[in-house]
Amino acid sequence: MSYELIAVSMFLGMVVLLMTGQRVFASIGFVAVIAAIALWGDRGGYDLAFTSAIKLMNWFPMLTLPMFVWMGYVMSETRMADDLYRMFHVWFGPVPGGLAVGTILLMVLVSAMNGLSVAGLAIGATIALPEMLRRGYDKVMVTGIIQGGSSLGILVPPSIVLVLYAMIARQPVGHLWLAGVFPGLLMAGLFIVYVLIRCGLDRRLAPRLPAEELAAITWGERLRLLRAGIIPFVIFAAMMGPFVAGYVSLVESSVIGAAIASLVAVAKRRWTRAVWETCLRGTLAVTSMFMWILLAALAFGAVFDGLGAVRAIESFFLDELGLTRWQIIILMQVSFLVLGMFLDDTAMLVIVAPLYIPLVRALEFDLIWYGVLYTITCQIAYITPPFGYNLFLMRALAPSHVTLADIYRSIVPIVGIMILTLAIIMAFPQIALWLPGQVYGQ
Repeated sequence: MSYELIAVSMFLGMVVLLMTGQRVFASIGFVAVIAAIALWGDRGGYDLAFTSAIKLMNWFPMLTLPMFVWMGYVMSETRMADDLYRMFHVWFGPVPGGLAVGTILLMVLVSAMNGLSVAGLAIGATIALPEMLRRGYDKVMVTGIIQGGSSLGILVPPSIVLVLYAMIARQPVGHLWLAGVFPGLLMAGLFIVYVLIRCGLDRRLAPRLPAEELAAITWGERLRLLRAGIIPFVIFAAMMGPFVAGYVSLVESSVIGAAIASLVAVAKRRWTRAVWETCLRGTLAVTSMFMWILLAALAFGAVFDGLGAVRAIESFFLDELGLTRWQIIILMQVSFLVLGMFLDDTAMLVIVAPLYIPLVRALEFDLIWYGVLYTITCQIAYITPPFGYNLFLMRALAPSHVTLADIYRSIVPIVGIMILTLAIIMAFPQIALWLPGQVYGQ
């Protein structure tokens, strides 16, 4: 059997296992180990899996993963996001579509504190959505905004998805996090522009707060809410500031963020045994899941390196098809968009990374820049039918009168904005590369 046929058989076997409902790490790891044993015998197959495990355990930045997940759970379970949304509610209420704009800003800050899309969506759907619907906001527009804003969690630092990409692509996490800052802010800015334009053209989509309600809010209350809302800013600045300045390492930065979030929860008297147990169980579950997926991905990638499948794919695109480097990179993004309709972000990365990342390197593109492109396509995957996870989570969290058809319609303009952001980053790579270049040197 040729190496090409072995590679195709591995892909097909993995897809079949995934379609049976098996866990991602189990499907990928099983195929990797069986292929390794078949190709190199018992000893070679066992050594491959063992070496991948040791490589993962020796990767020191992985210690950031439980710290950031813990911080996200603490912020969510102790209702710090409630204070933040109330601040936006008061300060942005007079603006047309102000609550929707405040929700986008809330999503940006929540993203900067937990690194996960699911946590942001849960907070937005349970805090912001009921309030906006109660005030007469258009249900299709606001559900789309919440889904789009929550997806920023995997682009704005500290992104857990970028940690996963960094491990597989062997790139520094700090560079990737900084590369995601301006693209994330660009996308959030485009969301805000979209809301302001739509609400400016049709005031019925987002009624302003009543004048009597605005008059009842004293400046003392506004300032009190502003102080409460500043706490997440302080946590993020205390965590990322020393890291960007070079005073602490990435792991030390994550510990600072987790410790300050916990201390704030204690100071606010919101730290209970139930909160402790929920945060601990959630952190262990998410961390273990990512560790297993990384382990399977490393084993799968090692088999592909041994087969030389990457060189075969590179030769096929460049020599046989005669495509230019930009045509190839666009085709790769299109394939991610298609895969995202059926797979989640980690499955996409693990399946395609052994082929695409070496190909990107061979085409002489920057792997940090490509990590941002991949992450944006993951954002689109989260909200794209038929299997976008955020679509079904929104349906589970939203009121009964928000139907699945409403949710599907709501993401059309949001996906358009994300694709526009993707095109802008592809056309102007320095949007992603300027900040890490300034901090770490060109």
